[in-house]
Amino acid sequence: MGEFKNRINVTINNKNYTIVGEDNPEHIRYVAHLVDEKIQELGRKSAGLDTTRKAVLTAVNIMHEKVLLEEENRRLTQELNRLKHDEQ
Repeated sequence: MGEFKNRINVTINNKNYTIVGEDNPEHIRYVAHLVDEKIQELGRKSAGLDTTRKAVLTAVNIMHEKVLLEEENRRLTQELNRLKHDEQ
């Protein structure tokens, strides 16, 4: 039997989308809102970009932030493990 999926209507870059997912609807709306903010911010900084370029550059910026956070998480996990080892 399939998992229950939420169908959430959101607006990103002045276009309506239906997002289907298993996460809490408020979480889905929040993530869509963050994506919309990033695209709008990029549009303000680089007027004249078409929708596709804004979307691609936004995806690159978000992935860059994700990679930085993963690296920081790895560093902090290693530090935590080192501190735990030092306590023993």
